Amino acid sequence: MDTPATIFISIASYRDPELIPTLQDMLRHAAHPENLHIAICWQDDENRSLFEQSGMTPESSRIVAGHEVFAFRCRQARVDVISVHYYASQGACWARSMAETLYEQEAWFLQIDSHCRFIPNWDNEMIAMLRQVEHKSERSILSSYPPSYCPGEDEEASKKRYVSRLIFREFNPQGIPMLGSIPFTASEPMRGSYLAGGFIFTHGDFVNIVPNDPQIFFAGEEIAMAVRAFTHGYDIYHPHRPLLWHFYQRKAYSKVWSDHSNDAKAQGAVDKAWWERDNVSKKRVRTLLGLEVEDAASLAPYTTGNTRPLRAFEYQAGICLQNGTVLSEVMGAEKTNFFSTPPDDEAQWLARQYVWYKKALKLEAADWRSDEQEVDNLHLGVYTPQNVLLYKRTLDAQALQAKSPDDSLTLSLEFKTANAAHPTVVRICPWSASSGWGVVTEKPW
Repeated sequence: MDTPATIFISIASYRDPELIPTLQDMLRHAAHPENLHIAICWQDDENRSLFEQSGMTPESSRIVAGHEVFAFRCRQARVDVISVHYYASQGACWARSMAETLYEQEAWFLQIDSHCRFIPNWDNEMIAMLRQVEHKSERSILSSYPPSYCPGEDEEASKKRYVSRLIFREFNPQGIPMLGSIPFTASEPMRGSYLAGGFIFTHGDFVNIVPNDPQIFFAGEEIAMAVRAFTHGYDIYHPHRPLLWHFYQRKAYSKVWSDHSNDAKAQGAVDKAWWERDNVSKKRVRTLLGLEVEDAASLAPYTTGNTRPLRAFEYQAGICLQNGTVLSEVMGAEKTNFFSTPPDDEAQWLARQYVWYKKALKLEAADWRSDEQEVDNLHLGVYTPQNVLLYKRTLDAQALQAKSPDDSLTLSLEFKTANAAHPTVVRICPWSASSGWGVVTEKPW
């Protein structure tokens, strides 16, 4: 029998040694573990003994949507595992979609990654915080990039105490918005436009209304889900207090793009290399955002809703998808991620938009200095294919001293243009007061 406190928890786990610690921490800190239904798409070596070794009691197995599901019980919580060899994985959202096939109309929905830690009574706290904003929004979502932790001996001390809101970072080469985050302080959840795939908490019927698109591989997942949620009438709020922590970077951990390589495909281990799925994925995201000739309806059932139009999302976020532009407030110091009212005049709104370019440029010592020349200034220019100057910058001797131990220099380039005049080349030239101009070096944008 369902109760108002039941929570369906979707976890996509790819060869992650943090999965079991995540489950243990989640259950240890839950106020009501008996009300949790945890669904895991476990992409690993299919050695399920580790679940029993961690203290879980096996109960049964069944077939759901053509896949065998292994049921465990731990601290009274239900733990259902879809076990898939990691070579059979089809990406992050495919795994999330697989986990969603186990949804049984629970009252609440939580989507997380398999490397998390939780505050005490996190289940009660999430429900209470979502209810705190329900008087403002009929359909509300809590989502953010949780603060970080690092597993190990100093795990507790590593937990950061900030909260953050999601912001626009840049358009990738396919014109898909990519997201970042900045900390904020508030006394209640803050309204936003974007959500994080690694933490979504909302009412359970979200699984039916905005299910994960299994063909979205990785990049573009968050903007696609944010747009779909918005057009189905959902409003996003960023928690004002930490509810859980997330393990970022994980550089030493296995990733699908290293396993699903061209070599793995050539050897017959996988039917598609990761980049082949990624190409299909990015085209689907572009279609959803109105950037392809195909109609977004072709993506059904993973398409936009009819409650609000896509343009209304653009007004709210301050971005124009078709033009690849954003309002200055979006990229300015305030990093605005939510505009509460639509513009009175669309033409004026479009006229206020800019194309923003960002790049981290690494210059080796040989790119800008020589033994024979003392460099007083370094002149840098960014040019279009037509040799039009878009951006210039001069670094003085003091700025040049901020180099790495290997004498390399990493520059953060960021500028805006009124139209999409794409940069293609960066030219660097040193200047010496004693010997004049040095050799011009070119770097691709």
